[in-house]
Amino acid sequence: MPESKPRKKSSTATQTASGAQAYKPNAVWFKPVMFGLMIIGLLWIITFYISEGRFPVQAWESWNIVAGFGIAIIGFLMTTRWRS
Repeated sequence: MPESKPRKKSSTATQTASGAQAYKPNAVWFKPVMFGLMIIGLLWIITFYISEGRFPVQAWESWNIVAGFGIAIIGFLMTTRWRS
């Protein structure tokens, strides 16, 4: 009895079937903004403690800590999207 020939799959069909995606690197501005936000958040908190609550915004009182951590956390969240 004759045997049938196996079909050859194209390379693109195997890549899409495995779920592999070609990632593009981030824009040039991404890394400086990411690190900048982390540093600005840290400096915000340090400034608040060194100035004993007078700076960066005196009216916010202890909410300056939340603002500093919020800025830094945005920078840290950007690290999850960082591709080189």
